[in-house]
Amino acid sequence: MTREELISEIKNKKSFLCVGLDPDVDKMPKFLLEEEDPIFEFCKGIVEATAEYCVAFKPNTAFFEAYGLSGIQSMEKIIKYIKHNFPNHFLIADAKRGDIGNTSTMYAKAFFNRLHADAITVAPYMGSDSVKPFLQFDGKWAIVLALTSNEGAKDFQLDEGKTDPLYKHVLRVSKEWGTINNMMYVVGATKAEMLTEIRTIIPNHFLLVPGVGAQGGSLADVCKYGLIKNDIGLLINASRSIIFAGNDENYAAAAAVAAKKIADEMKQFI
Repeated sequence: MTREELISEIKNKKSFLCVGLDPDVDKMPKFLLEEEDPIFEFCKGIVEATAEYCVAFKPNTAFFEAYGLSGIQSMEKIIKYIKHNFPNHFLIADAKRGDIGNTSTMYAKAFFNRLHADAITVAPYMGSDSVKPFLQFDGKWAIVLALTSNEGAKDFQLDEGKTDPLYKHVLRVSKEWGTINNMMYVVGATKAEMLTEIRTIIPNHFLLVPGVGAQGGSLADVCKYGLIKNDIGLLINASRSIIFAGNDENYAAAAAVAAKKIADEMKQFI
């Protein structure tokens, strides 16, 4: 998916919501456990219920890999299901790969050529050769970790004793590896006040922003400091607050309500 296509979808739907798919069998409605493939059925219900309110889906690969081969097969099934039934949705493989050279190339082939994901999250801390292999695929994106929303971000990314913390150095160096057409960055919503400085470094790149919802990040603050006037430039991810909004037979309907609430809030910013 191109940048122009993504922006068009955002403007058509008046939403820049990304729904994260983090299936956890322990939290899923119990009736689904009777299905042949509970993980796929759970995700399918969420996708169908929320598709009209979002422009992207983000399967978190760890929540599938945790169940071994069957979980990986479920992930492949749901990705294929989304690409076939909702082809205009941006599909992000949240895999956080971070190896180098041929290994990164093979990761890219796995997610781009086999699974046909539009984007993959990438850790840049081994340098350019951990990211550039993902940028060699037309119409595909690398989403580079920049400033994450977790408590441990202060250990390295913020490094508050320095005037120029590591995340800024990552942004300045890595922005030269790709373009606004094939690179995005992960910036946590819980660090929204830092978006003003981030936008001085990368004014036009799309940002994937986790942390709105269960982690307490503010949509209004993210938009205030991070939104690009005409291109929006944001994908706001919500996972647990949507997919686990209900835990009975009506779980999909509850997810739809939660997704619609966020999408409705987004309309004022488009």
